[in-house]
Amino acid sequence: MRTDEITRQITTFPGMPGAALKLLALIDDPNVTVQQIEGILRQDPGLTGNVLKLANSAYFGFPAKVGSVRQAVVLLGLKRLVQMVIATCTSAVMDRAVPGYDLPGGELWRHSLAVSVTAEGLVGELKLAAADEIFTAALLHDVGKLILGRYVQEGGSEIELALAQGLPFETAEAIVLGTDHAQVGAEVLPKWSLPAGIVHAVRWPHSP
Repeated sequence: MRTDEITRQITTFPGMPGAALKLLALIDDPNVTVQQIEGILRQDPGLTGNVLKLANSAYFGFPAKVGSVRQAVVLLGLKRLVQMVIATCTSAVMDRAVPGYDLPGGELWRHSLAVSVTAEGLVGELKLAAADEIFTAALLHDVGKLILGRYVQEGGSEIELALAQGLPFETAEAIVLGTDHAQVGAEVLPKWSLPAGIVHAVRWPHSP
């Protein structure tokens, strides 16, 4: 059955690197030091390099060049640095093509990052008292598509029939597959030790 196969895919979905998990554990610690953060990231030079590359990308437009972990903590703060770490870890799995949703390689990642930056901009523009997790929740809102893409492709004709009846895509997805990409995403994220608020936001983006 499709649901059994989907469950197996969720179970075997890649986890988050150890360095990222250690940083997540420190995010609410008021006594955390720059030295601790540097020590954690030093264990994964590749992750560190990719985080700094992302921090200096055009998406964020920071006025100063971020050249080290220490500088990143000073300029960005720990919570923003952790967001960058999560974004970097996510890019490793979200950069591939996603069949079924007609997303070529890299498109899901670019879309997700753009949604994150836009969501933060809207929060600021509308002066909303949004949670700190808005960036990460927006970044991961479509992560379930990575698992469901293949099944959406296989069930394409059935989904098209449901859509022809005027049903929203996520409803057609759930009818045909027994689940939708939002539910699958919410089942994946606890493997990454992310806060419940982020998991909840990913679960209900179509009916907040």
